[in-house]
Amino acid sequence: MASISIRERALKDGKSRLVLDYYLPGGKRKTEKLDLTVIDKPTTREERENNKTARHLADKIRSKRFLEISNKKYGFADNQKSQGSFPDYFKKEVEKRKRTGSHGNWQSTYQILLKFLDGKDLTFEEVDTDFLEKFKKHLLEARITKSNTRLARNSALSYFNKVKAALNQAFDDKIIQDKIGQRVKSIKEQDTHREYLTIEELKKLVDTECESDLLKRAFLFSAATGLRWSDVNSITWANIEYSDELLCHQLRFVQQKTKAAEILPISSQALEFVGERGNDVDRVFKGLKYSSWHNLKLREWVMRAGIRKTITFHCARHTYATLMLTHNVDIFTVSKLLGHRNLKTTQIYAKVVDRRKVDAINQLPTFSF
Repeated sequence: MASISIRERALKDGKSRLVLDYYLPGGKRKTEKLDLTVIDKPTTREERENNKTARHLADKIRSKRFLEISNKKYGFADNQKSQGSFPDYFKKEVEKRKRTGSHGNWQSTYQILLKFLDGKDLTFEEVDTDFLEKFKKHLLEARITKSNTRLARNSALSYFNKVKAALNQAFDDKIIQDKIGQRVKSIKEQDTHREYLTIEELKKLVDTECESDLLKRAFLFSAATGLRWSDVNSITWANIEYSDELLCHQLRFVQQKTKAAEILPISSQALEFVGERGNDVDRVFKGLKYSSWHNLKLREWVMRAGIRKTITFHCARHTYATLMLTHNVDIFTVSKLLGHRNLKTTQIYAKVVDRRKVDAINQLPTFSF
């Protein structure tokens, strides 16, 4: 018969984390770390009350988990599905994204996952919080790059989020009944420099020939609308319509990344980059692909324009956001135009604008009495 006990695992700061130990039929054991801690040697009434509350919450969770096990619902919508291979499922999620800009990132995550498992399979039943914590630690500490170094923190974050996204999809597919990824803290994002182009640099690109005219127009369209590569690549002519109410053209589309429906006003300048209108069902930038060849042609085009920056297609989106903010468009409006769900995401670009202001005042000529 299954049983669950609460254990206190000592930490280094005089506290202990509360942990659930599962003893399942067939001799299987599992561990679940709770986001609850107690003070080992409480000295005040407040500390004792905090310990009491934490232990009480842990006991409530233990009771809930035991009930789930008793009902044979511990994280699994179907017992047979729970024995399915998570790596095989993840591989299918990778294949779904074959024509998207995120495919390479998903493929890299899959390869790292396989190396972490070291030839062993992993059933959905075995994917618990303990496994996710160990995989997160591996991403942060193991030397797994081609140059035998640790991953950049934001790369580790991206890979870890892919695993959590796959588990969320498994929940939607009713393979598991618990959004287990939500119970594991994600990796904290590291603030990084977001490269962008100035108006002067954009003008240089307009005047410079690119080996792929399609790539050139798509990049400039992204810089004029803020669309991600995946959205630029997927929009059809039916998505571009004229609004009699707004007296301008607009894009009515669903974001590939967030699946959120958006209506985005677009300027006459942006329309110049799409070319002659085609059939409604046709892609606006038909033939555009995400490949190493296209990335190379983009870099060569930028260099030919005399721009000494490391520019990727996504930098066009950064450029749009930065230009909007530097031209005094309020951050809330910019956030809506970019389709951000959270204003904090847009505030990253505000930091870039602040740095530009500092650079501007430092350009003032020196004057003194």
